[in-house]
Amino acid sequence: MALGKNKRRPKKGSKKRIVDPFTRKDWYEVKVPGIFKVTNIGKTFVNQTSGKILASDGLKGRVFRCSLGDLNKDEARAYRTINFIAEDVQGREVLTNFYGMNFTSDMLKSLVRKWQTTIEAFVDVKTTDGYSLRLFALGFTKKRSNQRKLTSYAQSSQVRQIRAKMVEIMTREATTTDLKNLFQKFVAESIGKSIESETEGIYPLQNVYVVKAKILKRPKFDPYKLADLHVESATNEDVGEEVGEVKGDADGYEPEHAPVQ
Repeated sequence: MALGKNKRRPKKGSKKRIVDPFTRKDWYEVKVPGIFKVTNIGKTFVNQTSGKILASDGLKGRVFRCSLGDLNKDEARAYRTINFIAEDVQGREVLTNFYGMNFTSDMLKSLVRKWQTTIEAFVDVKTTDGYSLRLFALGFTKKRSNQRKLTSYAQSSQVRQIRAKMVEIMTREATTTDLKNLFQKFVAESIGKSIESETEGIYPLQNVYVVKAKILKRPKFDPYKLADLHVESATNEDVGEEVGEVKGDADGYEPEHAPVQ
């Protein structure tokens, strides 16, 4: 074989220049809807705009997960995680919308105990603003007042009645409101409390939660609705205490010492 014809042999001086990939990336702030105390949950990066490939296209569709304890500065609610999906980019900010809700596995495992009946239910609902969701509820039986029996097992007929009641309440609460108010009900645990109160006559329940919410179908993107969802974040900012009335002269000035005679 002739010298220099070996294509597998690397040529001299053809070392590849090492370039840091982060020099071609931009950082963006992630904003969540304004119903929470904390609206800025962090930063994300994406490749810079190059030709027809836009940086915003690489950001849209990303899913972020955050704990409710971090969103509302309440560690007692850290067992609930909320998912957000990036829908729009404005400047250096990524505006997100609700994408789902879930419980942490350690919280679910801590609820399951012996000598009680576990009741689960799920239902597909559609909100007033066009979102299709699948909700999952979970509840456990508890002892009646003045009960001496060690176990608190519900009969199969009672379990069916309670499961039907769960489906009815979740459908009623979800189909009469929009997505933002529905997530506010998840945060306030109002649906679980309604299930506990309305099933008291069948069998008393405890630790009733909507443990999961999965968005199956979203309506067409509307930038005005997304802007209304984030407009509350500006009104929730801490602007300090209100300044009271200043005592003194009409100009608002009061001398510290008496004038010298």
